[in-house]
Amino acid sequence: MARIVGGLTTSHIPAVGNAIAKQLFDDPYWKPFFDGYPKARTWLDAVKPDVAIVIYNDHGLNFFLDKMPTFAVGAAFEYKNDDEGWGIPMLPPFKGDPKLSWHVIDSLVRDEFDICSCQEMTVDHGFTVPMQLLWPDYAASGIRTIPISINTVQHPIPSPARCYKFGRALGRAVESYPEDVKVVIVGTGGLSHQLDGKRAGFINKEFDLMCMDKIVGEPETLAKLSPLELVREAGAQGAEFILWLAMRGALTGKVRKLHSNYHIPISNTGAGMLVLENAA
Repeated sequence: MARIVGGLTTSHIPAVGNAIAKQLFDDPYWKPFFDGYPKARTWLDAVKPDVAIVIYNDHGLNFFLDKMPTFAVGAAFEYKNDDEGWGIPMLPPFKGDPKLSWHVIDSLVRDEFDICSCQEMTVDHGFTVPMQLLWPDYAASGIRTIPISINTVQHPIPSPARCYKFGRALGRAVESYPEDVKVVIVGTGGLSHQLDGKRAGFINKEFDLMCMDKIVGEPETLAKLSPLELVREAGAQGAEFILWLAMRGALTGKVRKLHSNYHIPISNTGAGMLVLENAA
C-alpha cells in the first residue's frame, strides 16, 4: 500500500524564483531564507519519496475570477511551467502520476468533495518555487508530482476546517492506493502577508509563529478559525495558510517536527517552512 512519509510547508513567493535563477543563496537579504532548506533536502534524500503532492493556489494561470474551482486536482502526464509575467525563467516540465491522481480524485469524490479534475494543467510559482527549493534537480530525481490547487483568491474561499477535512480525505485516498509508493505532501504559501489595500505590507509574526507551533500537535485549534479571522490576523494573502492545514490533515500518523525556519522580511511576507515526519 502507499505510505505518506511526511509533509513539508514552504512559502512560494515569486521573488524566490528570481533569486534562485540569479543564485543569490549567499546574498545577505536572501541567505537567512535559503539556509532553512538544506535540512529539508537532507531529509528528502533519506526518505526518497516517489511522489510529491503539492497543495498550492493558482494565481490566474489556469483559473481566473470568472472560473475559480474550490478544489482542482491535476491528472496529467506532465505539468508545464508557463510565463506569469514575473520574469522567472521557464523550467522543464514536471512529471505527473495520472494513475495515482485518478485514484485520489475518485476517492475524494466518494468522500463528498466536489473536484475539478484537470487532464491538462500548467503550473505557476505557487508550485514551481517549492519544487525548486526542495528538489533543485527535480528532473534528475525522478520525483513524480500531483498538483492540487485550492482557491484562496475569489471569496468565498473554503474555511480552514473544510481544508483540514479535505486533507484528511486526501490522506485516506493516498493510503488506500494499492501500490507500494512513498508520498510526501507539500503545503505552500504564506505566511502572513498582504499585497494591496490599506494594510499592504502587513506581517503578523506573533500569529505566524503560533500557527507554526500549533499546526504540529493542535491543528484542530487552527481549523476553528473562520476565513474572516484568518484574513484579519494574517492579511488578505495570508489566507494561504489553509493550504498548510490541508497538508497537515493528510498526515494520518503520529506527527513529529524535524525542522523549522521562519524569516522576515522576504518580499513583504512572513516566510515559514516546516518538515513534519508522519510516523506509523
